[in-house]
Amino acid sequence: MEPKKIYLAHPYSSSDPAIREQRFESANREAAKFIDDGHIVFSPISHSHNISVYGQNANDSEFWVRQDLTFIDWCDEVVVVCAPGWAHSKGIMAEVEYAGLRGKPVRYVGVSND
Repeated sequence: MEPKKIYLAHPYSSSDPAIREQRFESANREAAKFIDDGHIVFSPISHSHNISVYGQNANDSEFWVRQDLTFIDWCDEVVVVCAPGWAHSKGIMAEVEYAGLRGKPVRYVGVSND
């Protein structure tokens, strides 16, 4: 199988820091699985979670979507992880819309049980 450049969309925003931490860990697990399968992955949650601690926009989803959209231009495919909260995520909605405008395929996957 030819490796794909994957943009991994995963829910993140919450007013509860414990939920954000759980979502960060879930995004990392899902990204690791795609990497183990030989793909090149950009996981915006994995990239931005620790950085947000030092910035002023930790829970501003619009800010983070602006940071992340450029990576959709880079990818071959957007993979949406259907973890709890994904269907109501403004960030994921914006990522999917942007991918559509750029002609990028979007694939929906469930959360792995590993």
